[in-house]
Amino acid sequence: MIERRRQKEMNIVVCIKQVPDTTEVRVNPETNTLIREGVDSIVNPFDTYAIEEAVRLRDKFGGKVTVMTMGPPQAEAALRQALSVGADSAILVSDRAFAGSDTWSTSLILSKALEKIKEVDLVICGKQASDGDTAQVGPGIATHLNLPQATYVRRIDTVHLDSSPKIIVVERLVEEGYEMVEVQLPALITVVKEINEPRMPSLRGKMKARSAEIVVWKNSDLEIKENEIGLEGSPTQVVKIFTPPKKEGGKVFQGEPEDAVNELVKEIKDIL
Repeated sequence: MIERRRQKEMNIVVCIKQVPDTTEVRVNPETNTLIREGVDSIVNPFDTYAIEEAVRLRDKFGGKVTVMTMGPPQAEAALRQALSVGADSAILVSDRAFAGSDTWSTSLILSKALEKIKEVDLVICGKQASDGDTAQVGPGIATHLNLPQATYVRRIDTVHLDSSPKIIVVERLVEEGYEMVEVQLPALITVVKEINEPRMPSLRGKMKARSAEIVVWKNSDLEIKENEIGLEGSPTQVVKIFTPPKKEGGKVFQGEPEDAVNELVKEIKDIL
């Protein structure tokens, strides 16, 4: 369980993901998996907003920003990008045993890593990953850790670190507009792109990130049962991934409005 802290500062962990550049995604028709070989990888776009918001909070209240990702060794590049824009430290959770983990198993693994960090006030995630679009990992982490959560956050209104317990007030998007939510810290939030404008890395930031040490945790560090991770520990399986067919051009009804409407109604009846 994440420990509660009394200090008037914020220790923040940002969970990010390295994803294929969405403009170049290809699917293996036999295995129904994404073809990643030869495809450029980027930091999940929504996660860049999470990193930016964490750095802004750290600059305002003090504390530390740790960025963490689960993935293969090459995911280190995503962590260094986060370090170049202001994150203080980085953790790579990487083990062959994690391969094939679904969103439930992934959120469990990340929650165990967060427990190992212990002193965390706020966990920030992008609302979803561009390669899966499930928006399940952030809420899954909160559920595993029994943390209060607020999803689709577009603005952090206020943070009360001198109250007991600590409180954060956020605006979150809902279908009808937005709602204000008060959440007790420690907590988890997922953010949308309306929350800020991510900064570009400075030359000094790039140099610092290049030489920074990346902490690597394997399953031997987290001690998760093998039947709870990877394909074996995933209650869901991907049956098929495919590219939707391109939409064909629509039909244009011309002539007088009354005639066009009658022709449209006839067309719909024929389809039904």
